[in-house]
Amino acid sequence: MLDFGQNPIERQLLLSAQFLHKELPVRLAHRVAELENLPYGLSAKKHILQVRDWYVESFRDLRTFPHVKDAADELKFTELLRGIYRRHANAVPVMAKGVSELREELRTQQRLTELPEIHQFLDGFYLSRIGIRILIGQHIALHEPSKPNHIGLICTKCSPVLVAQDAINDARSICMREYGDAPEVSVYGSPDFVFPYVPSHLHHMLFELVKNSLRAVQDRFADSDDPAPPIRLVVAEGGEDVTLKVSDEGGGIPRSGLANIWTYLYSTAKSPVDPRQVEDADSGPVVLAGYGYGLPISRLYARYFGGDLQIISMEGYGTDAYLHLNRLGTSQEPLP
Repeated sequence: MLDFGQNPIERQLLLSAQFLHKELPVRLAHRVAELENLPYGLSAKKHILQVRDWYVESFRDLRTFPHVKDAADELKFTELLRGIYRRHANAVPVMAKGVSELREELRTQQRLTELPEIHQFLDGFYLSRIGIRILIGQHIALHEPSKPNHIGLICTKCSPVLVAQDAINDARSICMREYGDAPEVSVYGSPDFVFPYVPSHLHHMLFELVKNSLRAVQDRFADSDDPAPPIRLVVAEGGEDVTLKVSDEGGGIPRSGLANIWTYLYSTAKSPVDPRQVEDADSGPVVLAGYGYGLPISRLYARYFGGDLQIISMEGYGTDAYLHLNRLGTSQEPLP
């Protein structure tokens, strides 16, 4: 993607548009087929149908768009892509509402709550969505006025320490709003170290990890006379990977509960959002606070570019999260 986007001349943009014109309908069609064949009656839920309709609409828009032959076609096609990108902006919270309704239903019927097929589907669905949004977003970004050190969405000199600082500020302000206080976060690493990455992905993952740590520490020390210990964020530069570690002393997670943190049906938030109260599809990603989607989706963001996210916990003490980012650019796109 870096090589291709380095000189976004007309011919490159035309090739990119022709590729997307052929590739996107295939990816969208697969998602529609999956959305129509989900177990436990999930396919019939209102919110799932809404997401399916968005995918069908985008599929139709792309299939009815004539073959991209020249620069004028390419500009029109880019406008179409902008519309598709906006249409799907809230797919994650809307899907979450549908899955959450199913969870409540199964709970009231005292039926199984472990839904491996649903988890497998959601992993594939969200990974595919990250891929689609990267492909469309990159094409659109190549049309925008160029930002220094950026090739489309990719920053060629992304500083993990500076992105971490931004993510920490955002997470602490949310913690302040919720609790009236927020533990300190110490960052260890050089702000001068840079490597090519998508800063928005890195921000998303670090924000999630820091937010979880802040909440754990704040809950644990809320009624204590001792000051809350700071959270530590360490950036390590390896030959193959850049690794970021977020360590807290928030009491940890029992070993029996560790598997739950990767499921889409689990949240440690005190008051998970009641799907019946969230009817507005435009309420944006903040809605995810009580759906427990942060960690599994962050892991997918890491894996999309060949990295990973691991959580190691000491019950009674705290949790360490290791975020590995591949810096070689040798990994293939992981298609579900």
